[in-house]
Amino acid sequence: MHGIAVAVLTENREHLSELQNRLEATRLARVVFTNVGFPTGPTHSILRQIQDLRVEVVVVDIAAENPHPAIKAIELIQANTLQLAIFANGSMQQPTTIVASMRAGAGEYLDDSAGAEALLEALTRFSSNRTRNRGGVGKARVFTFLSAKGGAGATTAAVNTALALQQQAHGSVVLVDFASVGHAQLHLNLRPSFGVPDALQNLHRLDVSLLDGLMTIAKDGLHLLAGPQQPYPSVPTPAELARLFDLLVNHYRYVVVDASSRLDSTTRLLSDLSNAVLMVAQTDVVSLWSASRIHAFLEEGTGRNRLRLVLNRHKKIPGFTDDDVEQATRCKVLWKIPNAFHAVSPAIDHGTPVVLQESQEVSRAYRALAAALAEATPTDEGGLDLVYAQEKADSKRKIPGRLVITPARAGQ
Repeated sequence: MHGIAVAVLTENREHLSELQNRLEATRLARVVFTNVGFPTGPTHSILRQIQDLRVEVVVVDIAAENPHPAIKAIELIQANTLQLAIFANGSMQQPTTIVASMRAGAGEYLDDSAGAEALLEALTRFSSNRTRNRGGVGKARVFTFLSAKGGAGATTAAVNTALALQQQAHGSVVLVDFASVGHAQLHLNLRPSFGVPDALQNLHRLDVSLLDGLMTIAKDGLHLLAGPQQPYPSVPTPAELARLFDLLVNHYRYVVVDASSRLDSTTRLLSDLSNAVLMVAQTDVVSLWSASRIHAFLEEGTGRNRLRLVLNRHKKIPGFTDDDVEQATRCKVLWKIPNAFHAVSPAIDHGTPVVLQESQEVSRAYRALAAALAEATPTDEGGLDLVYAQEKADSKRKIPGRLVITPARAGQ
């Protein structure tokens, strides 16, 4: 069963029932362990059961009249468990208790008189941070593509990069189409029966088996979670996106998201959940002007720190350098896809992505981009250390601890 595994500890049996109801109302948590009473030492059976059940969040209920046992329990849980979040639940009228619980190790302090909304927000933050910071082994990297303007080529870039990752990773790649109207299926010559809207509508029962049933299998085994076939007005909540991506990153090695020209709260959330946000633009006035506005739009979230430019249909313009692009957009250039309209346009029309044509220069560029994304070093903030080796003197200096990417090197 999917959901965040939660344990509830309290000294009040009535509070236990109330907390369980609040947690179940979030539809994001599943209570796997409850206990009336707190652990009293590092070898206590409660701590062992929490670990055996793979609990992810422990909610500790703090009694207003005697908070010390709960504070001690938080300290014990913090000191004797790994990778486990602690939520304190208590009165907001006791500042000293709030401070003590946070110092003991609680990551959240929840008002015991609030409804399920406060718990939902805390669980959403936990799930989002966990997904975003999973740069380690065994968790998928998430790459989101978006367009600086309509027709810039974000869907083409997302499809071809996903296919290249599928070829290089020998499977376990999913392409998720979050465009308002899904076009990725046309690029892949597919006719999906299900997609993103079905996943969002069935989150309450979504597990690995159901998720697999919603996928459409594309060329070379790439999985597609298709976009809507008609304009889809619904905007998923942070909790819904967190639940969907929590399952995706545990089931796949790479998650490639096509946000296309979509610019709303969902795009900002997708950026926050991503390890890298790739904005596809061209070196024309409209694209660069739009790119700077999109950068400003994403500044409210953490996605701005992971935003990089992919220059599509690129050709050198005398007197116009990468520095000029970066100054105009306030975004770092990561990659350049050569201008190959003669090859890309028929590939889209026929549903045979250009990356499958090994002789094309544009195909090599997409494969090199995929390799660079796969090989990049994760940062402490959950992003990727992505640097493009530009054709200028200062880019040739080696920077310790950073991955310097060139198309030629990444393609090797």
